[in-house]
Amino acid sequence: MKQVANDVEIRYTEEECDMHLNGLIDERPMILTEHIPSLFKEELTTSILPFWLKHGYDPVHGGILTGLGRDGTLLESDKSIWFQGRAAWTFATAYRVAEKNEEYLLVAKSCLDFLKTHGQDDDGRFFFRVSREGNPVIKRSRYVFSELFAALGGAAYARAAGEDSLWAETIFEQALSTAEGDRLQPKFLRPSEGFALPMIIIAVAQELRAANPERTGYYNNLIDALVEKIERLFINDEHRCVLEQTGEDGRPQFDHFEGRLLNPGHAIEGAWFIMKEARLREDREDYFELGRKMLDWMWEWGWDKEYGGIIYFRDALDHPSHEYWHDMKFWWPQTEAVIATLYAYHQTNDERYLKLFNQVYDWALRHFKDEAYGEWYGYLHRDGSLSVDLKGNIYKGPFHIPRMFLEGIELFS
Repeated sequence: MKQVANDVEIRYTEEECDMHLNGLIDERPMILTEHIPSLFKEELTTSILPFWLKHGYDPVHGGILTGLGRDGTLLESDKSIWFQGRAAWTFATAYRVAEKNEEYLLVAKSCLDFLKTHGQDDDGRFFFRVSREGNPVIKRSRYVFSELFAALGGAAYARAAGEDSLWAETIFEQALSTAEGDRLQPKFLRPSEGFALPMIIIAVAQELRAANPERTGYYNNLIDALVEKIERLFINDEHRCVLEQTGEDGRPQFDHFEGRLLNPGHAIEGAWFIMKEARLREDREDYFELGRKMLDWMWEWGWDKEYGGIIYFRDALDHPSHEYWHDMKFWWPQTEAVIATLYAYHQTNDERYLKLFNQVYDWALRHFKDEAYGEWYGYLHRDGSLSVDLKGNIYKGPFHIPRMFLEGIELFS
């Protein structure tokens, strides 16, 4: 036996967990799943959420600020509309899952109030970025992600506060109508389909279904259609990968960089969304097998066998990637791999997934966690060295990292 934080004893043998990948991972005690709720809750409530409560919450204008330096210094006063919805989800879910801290609900409501007051343009579409006070800065007409994250946060708050989810459902239906009605400006004039939209809609539909069980049948049917679309269009059996973009008929577009693009962290995120659906619905064991296949394939593409960690981009034909940050290690692919391996282990009790969880979680903690100021860094070079020490920007804020802890707490409590 070996000891870790809070006097929790955790078993570890080299035979049980061959985590020493080419000497990259120090000898550490293996975390067993019965200890995850307490360990994850401690990290979440003593390091992650306090950082954002202290430095990110805007008590003057409402909502959350995410452009923060290592010690929480404000580097960017504009506000991400994505993160008003995402932070509302995080703090509302933390209230429901981790601890009944009234400050969590206050911040979640503040983010939603800011969205309702400043998030939408006159045409009903949401902005992407606004000033600290809420004045428009950027509106991206190609996407409905701002709308979807607003609906996600609204549904989570409804669950936590015991209120109805009407506003969130209205925003969600508006986003679906915009996406399905060809009202989005296409990113490419060449006809194509992207993995991101159906994947994210699944997660939002799951939250809305939990907030309004009376519409379970509707959300089940929607999710079924989205999973079918993902399996039909983006799962490539020949190359054992999940493509980020295909032709509208599902045929790979391998004569273009974008058509060969693999984003292992993104695909692994989609994998656990689908495995979660299998866990929530006893009639869809096939979803678990699909999600597990996605995880297994994209772990092979994503795990860096030389330096450790999940790499950002790969090419489906193993050609050089065209993105200059292709070999960096971002924070969020690591957290998605943690969640996905935990879902796979929860369903199968296969020790291989427990080992993979420990492997990626250990690597992430050792490289991303800031012991001095709390929270995690976001951007590392391939070898794990620090690229920049900021804690947040328009894309990084209180979402992927706290979601990792919250999913783990809820899964194993």
